[in-house]
Amino acid sequence: MYDIIKHPLSTEKNIRLLESENKLVFEVALDATRIQIKKAVEEMFKVKVVSVNTLRTPAGKKRAYVRLTKEFPAIDIATDLGLM
Repeated sequence: MYDIIKHPLSTEKNIRLLESENKLVFEVALDATRIQIKKAVEEMFKVKVVSVNTLRTPAGKKRAYVRLTKEFPAIDIATDLGLM
């Protein structure tokens, strides 16, 4: 589980997504699937995930955009992680 999610990303765009769409952004392992990422986030943070979208960057890294249900505000998790 901890080898799937490397660390959260905190950029200006990611903070906007956090506030407007209830999404968290993580850098993840290159071989991680959407299902593995969803399970890892749900277990690590005790939340429910609506969807996971992944993106490979030109730098060769992989990002996961994780959208949470409305019952679990992403801003609370970001505060716990020290992003806010």
